[in-house]
Amino acid sequence: MNKKSLFFLLAFQLLPGLAIGATTCSKINLTRCLDSICAINVSSNPAARCQYCGTASAGTPKTSTGMRSLSIGQSTKYTLTEKELEDAPTDPGKRYIWATEQCIKKIEGCTADDVSESYDALIEQSCKAAGISAKMAEVRAANTKQVSKNSCKTDIHACLIDEKRCGSDFSGCETDTEFNNFFSSCSVDATGCDEYLSDIRTELLSDRDTMIANSEQLLKNIVTAYQTARQNKLTEAQTSCKDNAARESCIKTVCEKNMPNKCGTGYESEKTVATQLCAFYDTACETLD
Repeated sequence: MNKKSLFFLLAFQLLPGLAIGATTCSKINLTRCLDSICAINVSSNPAARCQYCGTASAGTPKTSTGMRSLSIGQSTKYTLTEKELEDAPTDPGKRYIWATEQCIKKIEGCTADDVSESYDALIEQSCKAAGISAKMAEVRAANTKQVSKNSCKTDIHACLIDEKRCGSDFSGCETDTEFNNFFSSCSVDATGCDEYLSDIRTELLSDRDTMIANSEQLLKNIVTAYQTARQNKLTEAQTSCKDNAARESCIKTVCEKNMPNKCGTGYESEKTVATQLCAFYDTACETLD
């Protein structure tokens, strides 16, 4: 046996994978797997793929995972069971990534690129059915963008305190029902914030309680301040009226600033005029008695 023949014999014996060829990805089975995650009840809901694995802008699927329709006798060799789907994320972007991970493990020879080539166009068609023009490359970029909790809270808070919703003082959200309704509507547009929503709701609800409590206390403080100021003025007036002090002070001022001779000796007429001008103090003080 020559060396060339021996080489090819060894190649078939030692490298069977190379000789036979690598396993190719079955796009049909891959699509079956992805549909079991992203196309639940697609026959009655053409927008299912977009809603489950596309973008949150398409809205929430009408039917939950637990109510998905399955073909009778359908094999789970290429699809995920309802039990397995319990771990599927609800956020479309995260669900797409999760679906990719699950299906390339289940369907031999497939890669993430195969998922994109086979399924992105189907999701885009589904989005068109929902009235949304979504390019999966852009959707994936948006879904994989890291969003901090603080950023999410800032956006939701800004939405919540709009005057058409709670208002800056939260007066429009005094009941939990009002708060929850507005919080839910503001959360819809908070892309990538799903994992923080529970904590953010608790924190903003606490902020609301504090704001309302402080506004009530502020109102009480204002009322108390007015009451105190009024009482102080009354006390001051009563003190001024004691022993005719206010009237005598008025007469002295009129004499010194308005009378030519300052009501001096021999000018009793000036003092009489000053006394008449200040007589209103007698009337005022009588009302305080």
